[in-house]
Amino acid sequence: MLTIYDSTPTLVYCLVVATVLGAALGSFLNCTAWRYVHGGTALRGRSVCPSCGHVLGPGDLVPVISYLALRGKCRYCGTRIALRYMLTELAFALVTVLCLLRFDLTALCLRNWIFLGCLFLLTLTDLEDCVIPDSSLVIAAAVWVLTLPLLWNGWGDAAARVLTGLVAGGALLGLSLLMDRILGRESLGGGDIKLFAVVGLYLGPVATLFAVLLSCILGLAFAAVARRGSGKPFPFGPSIAVSACVMLLWGMPLVNWYMGLF
Repeated sequence: MLTIYDSTPTLVYCLVVATVLGAALGSFLNCTAWRYVHGGTALRGRSVCPSCGHVLGPGDLVPVISYLALRGKCRYCGTRIALRYMLTELAFALVTVLCLLRFDLTALCLRNWIFLGCLFLLTLTDLEDCVIPDSSLVIAAAVWVLTLPLLWNGWGDAAARVLTGLVAGGALLGLSLLMDRILGRESLGGGDIKLFAVVGLYLGPVATLFAVLLSCILGLAFAAVARRGSGKPFPFGPSIAVSACVMLLWGMPLVNWYMGLF
């Protein structure tokens, strides 16, 4: 079986490839999120400067390097480019490297990498416009189903994950309806509920439960920071995505550590 841990040169080579690939996909996901929020599509049209509308060339689109070379400014109009562009590229490069280190060169690594990409995309759109694209959830669910034969672990495991998704989504829907009635306003968006249902497929029962608890803690922390800063409410989707990412990469060690406290 091919593994990144065969030798040090192999490990270094795979990590470099993962870094470059992750940065490139991070750039694509950032572009996709921006276009989704602003009514565009990632599959049509050339990339343009958001300020002057000039079509960007290949030299303007090299992840991280172009931003640094241009000193964070548009080559054509000189407008400063948001630091978010480089940070998202670096962030998903890191996510890709962590995914490779955790799951090695396996079908599971590919499946989870795509799932992490979907989480990354919906985090960007939720932060930008408080919306979770259904397409990102459909892709994540479809990839889980399509890769099921390659990662088959028995009917019991598959049924448990499907049931976890249904229970997680259903329980949060019920809680949301109850809180809506008590508070007199929407407490949890439909996208958040559907996201938890998809997370259940990937994490299974125990890790999903911990993801729910962790997302609530992160949600409160992010909301407190946001209120002190801009005063605007902070969407819940990023908290769910970060929690799912943490549990996907380090779920069992965290669960074992927590249970060991008792």
